[in-house]
Amino acid sequence: MVLLKSKRRVETLVSSTGSGIFATAQGIRAQTFDRAFHGARYDSDVIRRDRNQSEFTKTIWDYLDSAVSGPRIKNGKAALRKHRIKLNAIEARYGVDKEVVVAIWGLESAYGSFKDDNNVVQSLATLAFDGRRGRFFEAQLIAALKILQNGDTSPRNMTGSWAGAMGHTQFIPTSYLAYAVDFNEDGKRDIWSVDPTDALASTAAYLARSGWIKDQPWGVEVNLPHGFNYALANRNIRKSPSKWAQLGVVGANGKSVPNYGMASILLPAGGQGAAFMIFKNFSVIERYNTADAYVIGVGHLSDRIKGGPKIKASWPRSDRALTFSERKKLQRRLTAAGFDTRGIDGKIGPLTSQAVRRFQRSRGLVPDGYASFGLLKRLR
Repeated sequence: MVLLKSKRRVETLVSSTGSGIFATAQGIRAQTFDRAFHGARYDSDVIRRDRNQSEFTKTIWDYLDSAVSGPRIKNGKAALRKHRIKLNAIEARYGVDKEVVVAIWGLESAYGSFKDDNNVVQSLATLAFDGRRGRFFEAQLIAALKILQNGDTSPRNMTGSWAGAMGHTQFIPTSYLAYAVDFNEDGKRDIWSVDPTDALASTAAYLARSGWIKDQPWGVEVNLPHGFNYALANRNIRKSPSKWAQLGVVGANGKSVPNYGMASILLPAGGQGAAFMIFKNFSVIERYNTADAYVIGVGHLSDRIKGGPKIKASWPRSDRALTFSERKKLQRRLTAAGFDTRGIDGKIGPLTSQAVRRFQRSRGLVPDGYASFGLLKRLR
């Protein structure tokens, strides 16, 4: 019964002339729809996973231990060697470092060795019908139907994650329509094939069209001087490397960072962990996934695949990440102590970071604005 409701809803979205985005003007044919939905059912496991995502998050160091592990670096170098000819051609066409493309491939599907096999149409229809972000998944579903109608793949082969991300490098359907390319010129933009060429080229095309700057790093590990003004570690504050050097910020090698362009200072673990000078290419990778940890993971993995060094600074491994409920508890306690976070939502944004920084200053702590478990304990 639920499948019938879901199917009817999607049929309405596709055929309704008064539905804007989902009007028949988008041209989804009945034959395409029927083929896509043949055998599809309401998938309760998809909804369970959507509504039961863990409230726990990893610390940056735990994430990097996995994302940039020894085996992942070794396998990345092997993938680079195996596909060097096509990766060189992709880099030449799009101007995006082949190691960055390989790093995304490594994080998204372990270089093609692990790909989810969920029926994408079934997952997206289920989420459009019964999920938290119905409008978003409705748009993804229509995009998936367009992909099928274009003949790039078949309903059987259109597999992906429970949330609809597809292929070697996990494109959502709307991103596929906008950026996927037929690099091997076989008439299909096939990001699912055993041959990863189209998937890797599509990833490079995505980054290039998002503003990738050739020969600019994502970021560089830096050392901060004693007495550094941590309020300057702000994405909105951008200076040239030479200006940062005048403030005592130099590379981890002790030398001034080359002039790659305007940059910000990022402290993913506050003042007790590594510091990075990040450039525009950081925000380009961020278009792929907005999490700082993911961007650092891709960037550092690409550096290691190139033969670059490990991160030199140590991490505060005695600390741990706050759970969602603990983040809200931190906000409540800061506000009660007179350091208003302007809301209790469990999200550590700029307002909460500012409140943390004010509290730290009041207690003679390093005012890095980092919401740690240790800070929560101090507020008890």
